[in-house]
Amino acid sequence: MITYREATSEDTEAIAQLHSLSWQQNYRGAFSDTFLDGPVIQNRREVWQKRINHPSSNQCIIVAESEGAICGFACAYANDNPVWGTLLDNLHVRKDLKGQGIGRVLIKLAAEWAYLKSPEAGFYLWVLVQNTNAQKFYDKMGGINQERASLENPDGSFSDCYRYVWPDIKTLL
Repeated sequence: MITYREATSEDTEAIAQLHSLSWQQNYRGAFSDTFLDGPVIQNRREVWQKRINHPSSNQCIIVAESEGAICGFACAYANDNPVWGTLLDNLHVRKDLKGQGIGRVLIKLAAEWAYLKSPEAGFYLWVLVQNTNAQKFYDKMGGINQERASLENPDGSFSDCYRYVWPDIKTLL
């Protein structure tokens, strides 16, 4: 059984580990192998320690748990952009559990939280051009591939990404 809740400080390491593993499995060719095989875990630890221990007032982190272990998470920032609305900055699910609806529930919970914060705002995210599985998922969730841009990666390189948008957040509820 999968349960969902807000992240706590006790979740920092598990989120960082899952985030690093997800990047290692899905971002080869976008991020450098040197980064993915080396400092990625320390990079993600630092990010999640900051996000969880010193959260932004517009931030929400939701975790999915299975048998007491984190198997997915989402992180959103309400009203991050005046045009596009709330940013879904992260959505990751353990590879062996994909296709079981965990990502769908996480994105819906993030959208519900964002709607309560700002019902008139849209919802958006960035996805790597090479991450076609994620694009198919967002297409099924009603996302619109709005534009393509080159964004800086944590390793200092750049990757082409698509901005997926939901102009009316209620379509995710």
